Amino acid sequence: MGQTDRKMFRYVTGFVILFCGVLLLSLCNIGIGSVSVPAKEIVACLSGGAVDSTVRGIVWNIRLPRALSALILGGALALSGYLLQTFFHNPIAGPFVLGISSGSKLTVSLVMVFLLGNAVKISSTALIAAAFAGAMLSMGFVLLMSKRVSNMSMLVVCGVMIGYICSAITDFVVTFADDADIVNLHNWSRGSFSGMSWSNLPTMTVVVIAASVGVFFLSKPISAYQLGENYAKNMGVNLRALRVLLIMLSSILSACVVAYAGPISFVGIAVPQLTKSIFGTNKPILMIPACFLGGSVFCLLCDLIARTVFAPTELSISTVTAVFGAPVVLWVMAARKRRQE
Repeated sequence: MGQTDRKMFRYVTGFVILFCGVLLLSLCNIGIGSVSVPAKEIVACLSGGAVDSTVRGIVWNIRLPRALSALILGGALALSGYLLQTFFHNPIAGPFVLGISSGSKLTVSLVMVFLLGNAVKISSTALIAAAFAGAMLSMGFVLLMSKRVSNMSMLVVCGVMIGYICSAITDFVVTFADDADIVNLHNWSRGSFSGMSWSNLPTMTVVVIAASVGVFFLSKPISAYQLGENYAKNMGVNLRALRVLLIMLSSILSACVVAYAGPISFVGIAVPQLTKSIFGTNKPILMIPACFLGGSVFCLLCDLIARTVFAPTELSISTVTAVFGAPVVLWVMAARKRRQE
């Protein structure tokens, strides 16, 4: 078997593993819980067969929307992290670390507190718009700092500080909210897929799919950009337009996640790195779909652990993603240090 054949075998195997992981974990998320639902009954529910009404209600109204949300938003978050790592040429760049998720959390909290406090109903589109505004605000600060600091490690530190400031303001707003519904924002602010319903899925799906397709169409210029700015210029890539698109698309993806599930940590950093290790390449045409599938697998697994390990108590999704994601970040930093020595 030649080198090309080995690479192709590795790519096919990687995608098969990810697809199987998505299917298996989706079934586990639907079937495992306080009420266990066998695979046979899950298939019957999905195919319209005869099933107990209680079981059908659990599957259709609670677990299936939640599993689909974890699948869609997990993929969006991983893809957002991949775009940020490409933009900054830094393997530990991500929406959570750079404070982008925290900026989105701040603006969504302010909008929800103001509107709920005045008995105004909030649409999904309004939440995504508010989250996008916060993401762009945080990204603006990060970009300003990137012009003043040449060390990428210092840029990450600046992003972390921006995140802390936004989180502190958010906690202050949520803590002193009077309305009982607004106080429940505290659970959302720690990240959770609970409470997802079918009404959330249409807007979420359209936004994520549209942004992901836009990213995929940028595969060729991103590939040139990864080889250096001068090379990209010589290949006719409009660097200014590409940077704007990378920022916009990554912000839309992370904003959609925050609007529905709150800020979720480490997925945007860990998954692209794990995906690169599995496929042994950084080619965008492969990494873009692989990162999306990897993010789906990662979030489905973490959500399953969050709601079952200490049942009936449910952990925040960020607690679980940090447990699995933080070691990956440490591994990436250690590997980078060894290469520099």
